[in-house]
Amino acid sequence: MRRRPRPLTALRALWPLTRRGQRRSLQGLMVACVLALAPMTWMYTVAQAHVRTTADAPERGVAVVFGAGLRDGRPTPYLAHRLDTAAELYRAGKVKVLLVTGDNSRAEYDEPDAMRAYLTTHGVPAARIVSDYAGFDSWDSCVRAKKIFGVDRAVLVSQGFHIRRAVALCRAAGIDAYGVGVDEPHDVTWYYGGTREVFAAGKAALDAFFRPDPHFLGQKEEGVSDALAAAVSER
Repeated sequence: MRRRPRPLTALRALWPLTRRGQRRSLQGLMVACVLALAPMTWMYTVAQAHVRTTADAPERGVAVVFGAGLRDGRPTPYLAHRLDTAAELYRAGKVKVLLVTGDNSRAEYDEPDAMRAYLTTHGVPAARIVSDYAGFDSWDSCVRAKKIFGVDRAVLVSQGFHIRRAVALCRAAGIDAYGVGVDEPHDVTWYYGGTREVFAAGKAALDAFFRPDPHFLGQKEEGVSDALAAAVSER
Protein backbone atom coordinates (compact mmCIF):
# COMPACT_ATOMS: atom_id res chain seq x y z
CA MET A 1 0.00 0.00 0.00
CA ARG A 2 1.41 3.38 -1.05
CA ARG A 3 1.79 5.83 1.82
CA ARG A 4 0.57 9.37 1.42
CA PRO A 5 3.23 12.06 1.84
CA ARG A 6 3.07 13.98 5.06
CA PRO A 7 1.91 17.62 4.74
CA LEU A 8 5.31 18.96 5.80
CA THR A 9 7.07 16.71 3.32
CA ALA A 10 4.73 17.88 0.54
CA LEU A 11 5.37 21.53 1.48
CA ARG A 12 9.11 21.01 1.35
CA ALA A 13 8.74 19.45 -2.07
CA LEU A 14 7.04 22.63 -3.33
CA TRP A 15 9.56 25.00 -1.68
CA PRO A 16 12.63 25.78 -3.82
CA LEU A 17 15.81 24.12 -2.57
CA THR A 18 18.28 26.77 -3.67
CA ARG A 19 18.71 30.10 -1.90
CA ARG A 20 18.13 31.91 -5.17
CA GLY A 21 14.86 30.09 -5.69
CA GLN A 22 13.77 30.76 -2.14
CA ARG A 23 14.61 34.45 -2.50
CA ARG A 24 12.57 34.71 -5.68
CA SER A 25 9.65 32.95 -4.04
CA LEU A 26 9.72 35.36 -1.11
CA GLN A 27 9.93 38.33 -3.47
CA GLY A 28 6.98 37.01 -5.42
CA LEU A 29 5.01 36.55 -2.22
CA MET A 30 5.81 40.11 -1.14
CA VAL A 31 4.74 41.51 -4.52
CA ALA A 32 1.50 39.55 -4.33
CA CYS A 33 0.79 40.96 -0.84
CA VAL A 34 1.49 44.52 -2.01
CA LEU A 35 -0.80 44.12 -5.01
CA ALA A 36 -3.53 42.62 -2.82
CA LEU A 37 -3.36 45.52 -0.36
CA ALA A 38 -2.99 48.29 -2.95
CA PRO A 39 -6.77 48.76 -3.46
CA MET A 40 -7.31 49.12 0.30
CA THR A 41 -4.47 51.64 0.48
CA TRP A 42 -5.99 53.63 -2.38
CA MET A 43 -9.41 53.55 -0.75
CA TYR A 44 -8.17 54.80 2.62
CA THR A 45 -5.96 57.47 1.04
CA VAL A 46 -8.83 58.92 -0.99
CA ALA A 47 -11.50 58.71 1.69
CA GLN A 48 -9.86 59.20 5.08
CA ALA A 49 -9.99 63.01 5.10
CA HIS A 50 -13.66 62.92 4.11
CA VAL A 51 -15.09 60.73 6.88
CA ARG A 52 -17.05 62.58 9.55
CA THR A 53 -19.48 62.03 12.40
CA THR A 54 -23.07 63.30 12.48
CA ALA A 55 -21.89 66.18 14.67
CA ASP A 56 -19.17 67.49 12.34
CA ALA A 57 -20.60 66.45 8.96
CA PRO A 58 -20.67 69.40 6.53
CA GLU A 59 -23.99 70.78 5.39
CA ARG A 60 -25.01 69.31 2.06
CA GLY A 61 -28.30 69.39 0.25
CA VAL A 62 -28.49 65.62 -0.06
CA ALA A 63 -27.70 62.56 2.03
CA VAL A 64 -27.28 59.30 0.11
CA VAL A 65 -28.28 56.25 2.16
CA PHE A 66 -27.06 52.89 0.83
CA GLY A 67 -29.21 49.78 1.14
CA ALA A 68 -28.14 46.97 3.46
CA GLY A 69 -30.75 44.27 3.05
CA LEU A 70 -34.27 43.46 4.20
CA ARG A 71 -35.66 40.89 6.60
CA ASP A 72 -39.31 39.97 6.15
CA GLY A 73 -39.73 43.09 4.03
CA ARG A 74 -38.29 45.43 6.66
CA PRO A 75 -34.83 46.97 7.00
CA THR A 76 -32.23 44.80 8.68
CA PRO A 77 -30.79 46.23 11.92
CA TYR A 78 -27.74 47.53 10.03
CA LEU A 79 -29.93 49.28 7.47
CA ALA A 80 -32.17 50.67 10.21
CA HIS A 81 -29.12 52.19 11.88
CA ARG A 82 -28.15 53.86 8.61
CA LEU A 83 -31.63 55.28 8.30
CA ASP A 84 -31.61 56.48 11.91
CA THR A 85 -28.38 58.35 11.20
CA ALA A 86 -29.79 59.89 8.02
CA ALA A 87 -32.89 61.02 9.92
CA GLU A 88 -30.63 62.57 12.55
CA LEU A 89 -28.74 64.50 9.84
CA TYR A 90 -32.08 65.72 8.48
CA ARG A 91 -33.34 66.86 11.87
CA ALA A 92 -30.04 68.63 12.55
CA GLY A 93 -30.42 70.61 9.31
CA LYS A 94 -27.27 69.10 7.79
CA VAL A 95 -29.23 67.83 4.78
CA LYS A 96 -32.57 68.68 3.20
CA VAL A 97 -33.23 65.61 1.05
CA LEU A 98 -32.52 61.91 1.54
CA LEU A 99 -31.74 59.79 -1.52
CA VAL A 100 -32.31 56.15 -0.57
CA THR A 101 -30.63 53.78 -2.99
CA GLY A 102 -31.06 50.03 -3.05
CA ASP A 103 -32.11 46.89 -4.85
CA ASN A 104 -35.52 46.47 -6.46
CA SER A 105 -34.47 43.97 -9.12
CA ARG A 106 -37.47 41.76 -8.36
CA ALA A 107 -41.03 42.55 -7.37
CA GLU A 108 -40.91 40.85 -3.98
CA TYR A 109 -37.75 42.67 -2.88
CA ASP A 110 -37.92 46.46 -2.61
CA GLU A 111 -35.23 48.08 -0.49
CA PRO A 112 -35.97 51.74 -1.39
CA ASP A 113 -39.67 51.57 -0.50
CA ALA A 114 -38.87 49.81 2.78
CA MET A 115 -36.31 52.51 3.54
CA ARG A 116 -38.83 55.24 2.70
CA ALA A 117 -41.47 53.67 4.94
CA TYR A 118 -39.01 53.46 7.83
CA LEU A 119 -37.93 57.08 7.46
CA THR A 120 -41.48 58.44 7.31
CA THR A 121 -42.36 56.61 10.53
CA HIS A 122 -39.31 58.27 12.10
CA GLY A 123 -40.31 61.79 11.27
CA VAL A 124 -38.85 62.48 7.84
CA PRO A 125 -41.47 63.93 5.45
CA ALA A 126 -42.15 61.74 2.42
CA ALA A 127 -41.61 64.78 0.18
CA ARG A 128 -37.98 64.91 1.34
CA ILE A 129 -37.23 61.29 0.38
CA VAL A 130 -36.23 60.30 -3.14
CA SER A 131 -35.89 56.64 -4.16
CA ASP A 132 -33.33 55.06 -6.47
CA TYR A 133 -34.58 51.59 -7.32
CA ALA A 134 -31.47 50.48 -9.27
CA GLY A 135 -28.71 50.90 -6.70
CA PHE A 136 -27.55 47.33 -7.15
CA ASP A 137 -24.09 47.97 -5.71
CA SER A 138 -22.09 50.89 -4.35
CA TRP A 139 -20.68 51.94 -7.72
CA ASP A 140 -24.10 51.87 -9.36
CA SER A 141 -25.53 53.98 -6.52
CA CYS A 142 -22.80 56.60 -6.84
CA VAL A 143 -22.96 56.87 -10.63
CA ARG A 144 -26.74 57.02 -10.67
CA ALA A 145 -26.76 59.67 -7.93
CA LYS A 146 -24.56 61.80 -10.17
CA LYS A 147 -25.85 61.05 -13.68
CA ILE A 148 -29.52 60.30 -13.04
CA PHE A 149 -30.39 62.43 -10.02
CA GLY A 150 -27.90 65.27 -10.59
CA VAL A 151 -26.24 65.05 -7.16
CA ASP A 152 -23.00 67.05 -7.10
CA ARG A 153 -22.43 67.31 -3.32
CA ALA A 154 -23.62 64.82 -0.72
CA VAL A 155 -23.18 63.25 2.67
CA LEU A 156 -23.05 59.47 2.43
CA VAL A 157 -24.42 57.23 5.18
CA SER A 158 -23.26 53.66 5.77
CA GLN A 159 -21.53 51.50 8.36
CA GLY A 160 -17.98 52.38 9.34
CA PHE A 161 -16.44 49.40 7.54
CA HIS A 162 -18.12 50.39 4.24
CA ILE A 163 -18.09 54.18 4.34
CA ARG A 164 -14.56 54.66 2.96
CA ARG A 165 -15.35 52.57 -0.11
CA ALA A 166 -18.57 54.54 -0.61
CA VAL A 167 -16.72 57.86 -0.35
CA ALA A 168 -13.93 56.77 -2.68
CA LEU A 169 -16.39 55.52 -5.29
CA CYS A 170 -18.68 58.54 -5.15
CA ARG A 171 -15.73 60.90 -5.43
CA ALA A 172 -14.52 58.89 -8.44
CA ALA A 173 -18.02 59.30 -9.91
CA GLY A 174 -17.72 63.10 -9.62
CA ILE A 175 -19.56 63.78 -6.35
CA ASP A 176 -18.03 66.02 -3.68
CA ALA A 177 -18.79 63.43 -1.02
CA TYR A 178 -18.29 63.21 2.72
CA GLY A 179 -19.19 60.09 4.65
CA VAL A 180 -20.74 59.42 8.03
CA GLY A 181 -19.85 55.99 9.36
CA VAL A 182 -22.41 54.34 11.62
CA ASP A 183 -20.86 52.66 14.66
CA GLU A 184 -21.83 49.06 15.34
CA PRO A 185 -20.86 46.48 17.99
CA HIS A 186 -18.12 44.18 16.77
CA ASP A 187 -20.33 41.17 16.24
CA VAL A 188 -20.24 38.46 13.58
CA THR A 189 -21.90 40.70 11.01
CA TRP A 190 -19.37 43.46 11.63
CA TYR A 191 -16.41 41.12 11.18
CA TYR A 192 -17.99 39.67 8.04
CA GLY A 193 -18.49 43.16 6.64
CA GLY A 194 -14.93 44.19 7.42
CA THR A 195 -13.51 41.05 5.80
CA ARG A 196 -15.72 41.54 2.77
CA GLU A 197 -14.30 45.05 2.28
CA VAL A 198 -10.82 43.63 1.70
CA PHE A 199 -12.10 41.77 -1.35
CA ALA A 200 -14.57 44.49 -2.42
CA ALA A 201 -11.73 47.04 -2.52
CA GLY A 202 -10.32 45.36 -5.62
CA LYS A 203 -13.57 45.73 -7.54
CA ALA A 204 -13.92 49.29 -6.27
CA ALA A 205 -10.48 50.21 -7.61
CA LEU A 206 -11.34 48.72 -11.01
CA ASP A 207 -14.68 50.56 -11.08
CA ALA A 208 -12.97 53.85 -10.21
CA PHE A 209 -10.36 53.32 -12.91
CA PHE A 210 -12.51 52.03 -15.78
CA ARG A 211 -15.75 53.81 -14.73
CA PRO A 212 -18.24 51.36 -16.26
CA ASP A 213 -21.88 52.28 -16.69
CA PRO A 214 -24.21 50.91 -14.00
CA HIS A 215 -26.24 47.77 -14.61
CA PHE A 216 -29.17 50.08 -15.35
CA LEU A 217 -28.76 53.76 -16.16
CA GLY A 218 -32.05 55.00 -17.62
CA GLN A 219 -33.33 58.54 -18.01
CA LYS A 220 -32.53 61.52 -15.82
CA GLU A 221 -34.91 62.12 -12.93
CA GLU A 222 -35.83 65.42 -11.28
CA GLY A 223 -36.80 64.02 -7.89
CA VAL A 224 -33.80 65.37 -5.99
CA SER A 225 -33.82 68.83 -7.60
CA ASP A 226 -37.58 69.14 -7.09
CA ALA A 227 -37.33 68.12 -3.44
CA LEU A 228 -34.47 70.58 -2.86
CA ALA A 229 -36.42 73.38 -4.52
CA ALA A 230 -39.47 72.61 -2.38
CA ALA A 231 -37.33 72.59 0.76
CA VAL A 232 -35.89 76.02 -0.10
CA SER A 233 -39.32 77.50 -0.88
CA GLU A 234 -40.69 76.39 2.49
CA ARG A 235 -37.98 78.22 4.47
